[in-house]
Amino acid sequence: MAADRSSPSTATSLSLRPAEAGDAERVGAIFAGYVLHSIATFVETPPTDEMWRERIAEARSAGLPFLVAVVDGAVEGFAHVTRFRPHAAYRYTVEDSIYIAPEASGRGVGSRLLAGVLDGLRGTEVRQVVAVIAALAGSQHDTPSIVLHRRLGFVEVGRMPSVGYKNGQWADTVLMQADLRPDG
Repeated sequence: MAADRSSPSTATSLSLRPAEAGDAERVGAIFAGYVLHSIATFVETPPTDEMWRERIAEARSAGLPFLVAVVDGAVEGFAHVTRFRPHAAYRYTVEDSIYIAPEASGRGVGSRLLAGVLDGLRGTEVRQVVAVIAALAGSQHDTPSIVLHRRLGFVEVGRMPSVGYKNGQWADTVLMQADLRPDG
């Protein structure tokens, strides 16, 4: 998961909308940058546009949010959730993913996307949202994604050291969680 560092008010014109099949190419291009040039995702081969169209359709049919952020008329980020694990006991838990185009970083896109996904989950059967965030192995510095999730109510619930190796670097995963029904 990759995120921005600023408040949501800095974008000139920022709106969220549900992703459509026609967004697959741009979503794929944004994600491919992270796949090829970072450790933000442990995916090593960019998914095809067709795979993104399928993911958008699957989210819609499952009633789960898959949003795109439109900044000044162009898709500059996306966020979605997937079931956390395939076992039935996890049916009330999802994992979020947020990716922002580099040129939109620092414009509040990540904050708006994560808030939009959380709003889209309220009133559904989903109770827990988990974020699995990559960080350089052994780093004690919070990544922008950790800061973003913490700001929107997630708490760190664990760290798995050096579980990924990508682009010549070992990476930890930081597990963060938000309870959508803390009184329920």
